[in-house]
Amino acid sequence: MPNDKGVKTLILGGGLTGVCIARFLHERGHSSVILEKESRIGGLCQSETVDGFTFDTGGSHIIFSRDEPVLALMKGALGKNRDEQLRNTKIFYKGKYVKYPFENGLSELPREDLFFCLNEFIKGLISMEKGEVSPPVTFRDWILATFGKGIGECYLIPYNEKIWNFPVDEMSAHWVEGRVPRPPVEDIVKSAIGIETEGYAHQSRFSYPHEGGIEALVMALAGPVMSSIRTNFTVRSVERTRDAWVVSDGHEQVTADRLISTLPLQYLARCIEDLPEDVVRAVGDLKYNSLITVAIGVKGGVPPYSWAYIPSADLGLSNRISFPSNYSLATCPEGTSLILAEITYNEGDKVSGLGDNEILQDVTATLQRMGIADEGTIIFSAVRRHRFAYVVYDLAYQDNIDIIRKYFEGEGLHLCGRFSQFEYLNMDGCIRSALDLVGRIG
Repeated sequence: MPNDKGVKTLILGGGLTGVCIARFLHERGHSSVILEKESRIGGLCQSETVDGFTFDTGGSHIIFSRDEPVLALMKGALGKNRDEQLRNTKIFYKGKYVKYPFENGLSELPREDLFFCLNEFIKGLISMEKGEVSPPVTFRDWILATFGKGIGECYLIPYNEKIWNFPVDEMSAHWVEGRVPRPPVEDIVKSAIGIETEGYAHQSRFSYPHEGGIEALVMALAGPVMSSIRTNFTVRSVERTRDAWVVSDGHEQVTADRLISTLPLQYLARCIEDLPEDVVRAVGDLKYNSLITVAIGVKGGVPPYSWAYIPSADLGLSNRISFPSNYSLATCPEGTSLILAEITYNEGDKVSGLGDNEILQDVTATLQRMGIADEGTIIFSAVRRHRFAYVVYDLAYQDNIDIIRKYFEGEGLHLCGRFSQFEYLNMDGCIRSALDLVGRIG
C-alpha cells in the first residue's frame, strides 16, 4: 500500500468549512492537504449549470451575516462577481403571499387569524409578567412562549414540522435562543394595525454571486489553496499511531501530524476501529434531515420575491420555493426564470421512496397552486439529493453530542463544520467556526 509523504495538517472534507480552514492556515504560513471524496469541492454549496440554468444543489443560499468580519471576507472573496439585492420574502398562507417574518405581516391575515395571533401574543406577555411561564424545554414550548399560540399554530409550528420533518414537541429549545430574535412588542402592534415593520434586519439586504451560483464563493475562497486539494479520495479508515494520524482510502495512506474532520460524524465514526460503545451509540442516535432540491426553468418571469415559505402540508412537499433568477439574471437564459424548491426527508419515510418524476410532479402542482408556473411554461427541470442537510436537535441531542465531543477532544481530533460539530451552522457560521479553530491551533 503506497504511503504518501506526511503532511502537517490533514483536513477531511472539501466543503466550505474545509476550504476555509485550509485558506486560513495558508494565510498564517502553514500548509495543509484536503481530502475530498467527490470529484469536486463544495459540499452543500455546490452549484450546477445545465442547459444555461445555474442552480445550487444544496438548497437556496444567500450571503448575509451579523458577523461583519465574515461578511466582509465573503464579499471580498467574490470581488466584482457579486450582485446585491433587497430581501422581498413571503409566506404563502391561505392562498395569499403574506410578508415575512410572519409576525411582521399580521395585518395581511384574515381578520379572525389576526385577532387570534395578536390576542394570544398579548396573553403570553401577561402570563410571562406574572411568572406563569416555565422555562421552555421543547422547541414547541419556546415557540409558544416567544410568539404566542396564534403565531405558533398559524405558521411557526406547521412550517417547522414540515422543514425539520420532526415533531416540535420532541425537539430541544436550547438551540434557537439567540438564533431567532424575540419580536419587539411595538413591532407586533404596528404589524397588526398595518404600520410597516421589518424583521431580521441583518438579512434584509443580501448578496449572491453574479455568475457560478453559490459555488463561486467556495471556489473564490479556495483559490490560494486549490493545489492542496485532493479529490476522489474516499476516507475509509482513520487511525492514530504513536506519533501521527494515518488516513486511508483502502489503497493509499496519508499521514499527518494534525487531523481536522469536517465529515459528517456518521461517516467519521465508521472509519475508526474500536470506537467506544457509548460513542457509537451517541453517533447513531443523532438526528438529521436529508434534502431534495428541484430546479425549475420557466419561460417568462416569476413573482418579484426572493423566496416563499410554504407551511401548509396540503400544498405539497416543498417547504420553501426560491427564485434565484431574482438574485442574479445570469442564473438563466434571457427570457426565462429559475425556481428552486426544497423538500426535506428521512431515509425510510414516504418521500425517500419517491422517484424524480413523482417529486417533479408534486413540485409542479405546488407551483401551479401558488400561481407561479404550470406545466406549459416549464422548459427545464432537475432533481438533486443530499443525504446530510439539516441537523435536528432532538431532546437527547445535548447528552449525545457531549459524549461525542469529549471523546474526539481527548483523541486530539478536531471537529469543525455543520455535520462534524453537528450544529445548524449557516455559511457564515461555518466560516466563523473555521476561523476560530485556526485561531486556537494555528
